[in-house]
Amino acid sequence: MKKVQNRAASVMLIAFLCIAGLFLYMYRYVTDGSDWVAFSTSVGLYADSTGGGKIYDRNGILLADAQGRTFCEDYITRDANYHLIGDYEGRTGSGVLSHLGDDLLGYDLINGSYQLSTPVLQLSVNSSLNNAAYSALAGRAGSVQVVNYRTGEMLCLVSTPGIDPYKVENVVEGTYINRALNATFTPGSVYKIVTMVAALNEVTDIYERTFTCKGSVLIQGVPVNCTGTHGTQTIKEAFANSCNCAFAELAQLVGSDNMTKYSKKLGMTESHKLSSIPTMKGNYETFPDGSVELSWSAIGQATNLTCPYSMLRLVSAIANEGTLIEPTLIGYDGNPKTSRMIKTEVAQTLRDYMMNNVVRTYGTGNFPGLQIGAKTGTAEVGDGTDHAWFVGFLDDENHPYAFVVQVERGGGGLSVAGSIANKVLQAAVGY
Repeated sequence: MKKVQNRAASVMLIAFLCIAGLFLYMYRYVTDGSDWVAFSTSVGLYADSTGGGKIYDRNGILLADAQGRTFCEDYITRDANYHLIGDYEGRTGSGVLSHLGDDLLGYDLINGSYQLSTPVLQLSVNSSLNNAAYSALAGRAGSVQVVNYRTGEMLCLVSTPGIDPYKVENVVEGTYINRALNATFTPGSVYKIVTMVAALNEVTDIYERTFTCKGSVLIQGVPVNCTGTHGTQTIKEAFANSCNCAFAELAQLVGSDNMTKYSKKLGMTESHKLSSIPTMKGNYETFPDGSVELSWSAIGQATNLTCPYSMLRLVSAIANEGTLIEPTLIGYDGNPKTSRMIKTEVAQTLRDYMMNNVVRTYGTGNFPGLQIGAKTGTAEVGDGTDHAWFVGFLDDENHPYAFVVQVERGGGGLSVAGSIANKVLQAAVGY
């Protein structure tokens, strides 16, 4: 009798596991079915008598032909656009071939995969601008992104080092990482933009306050050093000076809870999706009020880690007076996804402040002909090197572009990343 009961229990357990497995499969089919059928190695799915399965840039330049498993004939374009397109083996994990393949062949839950009449994907990216960004990075590890903040069209997306997808032997370590989307870095002073949004919202007398910089300030008895001695400053002047002393004090005024809240609200700690490509979420650790760690976190140091794409979304919203037009790799369709990220008056103030940064501190001569607002970051890594950041936007109705340049262990934010940004933006407005 006991043996029969044990067998019955075993059968019921097996039946339960089968049912659970079926439900799991159905769930995965609904959520991941398009990725399964559209995976880039499924070459037969892309074969079509019309020569489909092709990916073009916004100007009609062929970047990949999935039917023939080929890429652009120009090797520079192949290198510069590698992280954008990916390869047929899915090595990068973040390319269009891996994540937007279903747009080439069509897919629904009932019919599975089916061939479109014209299985061609035209991206919003300008491959020539990617080439210019790749050249400006000059072999340094980093990334460049440019987006039209009025339409959401991603115009430039480059990560280096790049690679020719036809030549994958002996690659440099880290080559397959898309540093724009799938990596995080210490942000340094570009994180002061987040602190500014929090302060402009939460510190009621922020415009009347002044901040005194004598070169360092004690928080919990620990010195927070500044790069200069700035004297008495308004908040606008402290932002232009990127004054660590002022922002160390500002962090305590804003408070730990608000710094955590705005880090999340502004997307710094969240994962996002660029079209269907997931991005890396950042890190902002909550430190106690009054602590020196809280001050350092508001300056963009401590344990902060930020994905460059998250920073691109933030500066895009600021440029667009607080409304984020969600970036996309697919051309503008007149119905972009929008959301209110920042209050209009706060975004307008920050636009003005970032324009003032260039006039007062960075030098308009470094960006000839460009109406630019920006923030630099020289982020201390802890090994004697610095990540170089330069983020901002063009105040130009004909070229409403937001941008992020980040160079891993590159040095000075203005001298290195700012110089790259100028080269790329000059190219962008020239097309």
